Amino acid sequence: MAKNSQHVIPNERGWSVKRSDASRASSVHPTQVEAIEAAKRIAKKNGAEVYIHDRDGRIRQRNSYPSDR
Repeated sequence: MAKNSQHVIPNERGWSVKRSDASRASSVHPTQVEAIEAAKRIAKKNGAEVYIHDRDGRIRQRNSYPSDR
């Protein structure tokens, strides 16, 4: 996993977007769909991957995005 990979993970307030090496979430969203869209924007900007987790924390999907630069 690259350092700037984005993870969409469940939390007590909905869904978080969190970078692989971060201790805190970049953002928190009420729905998983909104969190996925936010993670995609970050990943496209940085040329990274998005890991989408299910409610149990298991990775259910992974997508790679080339940099927009």
